[in-house]
Amino acid sequence: MIRHIFFDLDHTLWDFDKNAEETLMELFEHYKLSDLGLKSAEDFIRTYTEINHRLWAEYHLGKIDKETLRNQRFTKAFIQSGIHPDHIPPKFEDDYVRLGPTKKNLFEGSEKVLSYLQKKYSLHIISNGFKESTLTKMEVSGLNPYFTNVIISEVVGVNKPDKAVFEYALEKAGAIKEESIMIGDSIEADIRGAQDFGMKAIFFNPFNKEKPEDVQWQITHLEELLLHF
Repeated sequence: MIRHIFFDLDHTLWDFDKNAEETLMELFEHYKLSDLGLKSAEDFIRTYTEINHRLWAEYHLGKIDKETLRNQRFTKAFIQSGIHPDHIPPKFEDDYVRLGPTKKNLFEGSEKVLSYLQKKYSLHIISNGFKESTLTKMEVSGLNPYFTNVIISEVVGVNKPDKAVFEYALEKAGAIKEESIMIGDSIEADIRGAQDFGMKAIFFNPFNKEKPEDVQWQITHLEELLLHF
């Protein structure tokens, strides 16, 4: 009886880590970070990724705000990589925010699956990303034509897993819980958020993380959705 499918964007359709890696490799060369003492771009990217994932988890839960996330992620990454705060390029974050959303890498199967689902269901995005970057990602990566609505938590005023985001999304879509399902990579924000609200949810788990017992349904590749819808 599903009529509406709600997708998360980052780490579900838009390959955040791959796009971040491309962006950081370019910025590593642009800023000549090896001259600052960073000998390995890969090590710096790995450090940044761990810190960024941790800060985003705190942002999802409302423990930090947008400015804190953006102010801390590269500062922490540079310091943890052995760079003195005075030597951190002051425009690095701005350039990352400008360049990153223009990358186009999607998870394998995204367009095939969305093209199939679009013919049978109304598709929508619910993203905890920031407004400017989310709209750019949707446009540049060619995702806009597949989706009826793009709900951005920053616009709503609260993040997933807050029930208010899901309530807003269903109202915007003209949908009801019983006919809706959420697909995303975040256990807390997407899966438990939707389930606590009363919606079905599918955990997108491409790296085969351990699945908690309260998560009923998972996929490891987007094309698995073709078998279920």
